[in-house]
Amino acid sequence: MKLFIDTSVLLAAAGSENGASCFLFEQAPIRGWVLVTTHYCLEEAQRNVAKVGRKASATLNESLLPKLVFVPTELAFDKVLVFPKAKDRPVLLSSLGAESDHLLTLDEGDFQKVIGSHVYGMGVSTPGLFLIAERKAGRI
Repeated sequence: MKLFIDTSVLLAAAGSENGASCFLFEQAPIRGWVLVTTHYCLEEAQRNVAKVGRKASATLNESLLPKLVFVPTELAFDKVLVFPKAKDRPVLLSSLGAESDHLLTLDEGDFQKVIGSHVYGMGVSTPGLFLIAERKAGRI
C-alpha cells in the first residue's frame, strides 16, 4: 500500500514518538506500506521542524527520511480538480500523480472537505483515522 505523507505528518512524526504519525513510520516496513512524499513537502517540513522540538530536526533527517520514497512534485492534472488552497494543490496533485492509495495529512483546515473521503479513488485521511480503518479491517 502506498501512503503519501504530507508536511504535517512529517512534522508530527519528527516531534513526537507517541503519535499515530510516528507509528506509521515504525510500522511501514512491517506492514509493507510504502511511504512517499515530495521534496516540496520535505522543504516545508525542514523550514518548520524547529517549531516542534529540539530533537525534531535530527529525527526528521536521521530516522524518517531514510524510510521515505520521493516522488515528483506535480503541478498539473489531466482531470478536473477543484481545490481552493493553492499551497496544498501540489500535495494533492503529487499524491494522485504517484498513484498513492492514501494521502495522509493533519492539515484538517485546508483538507477539511476531503478528509475521510476519496479523490479520484485515493483515500484522504489523518494518520489516526487511517490506522483505525486498518484495525477495523483486521490488517493491524
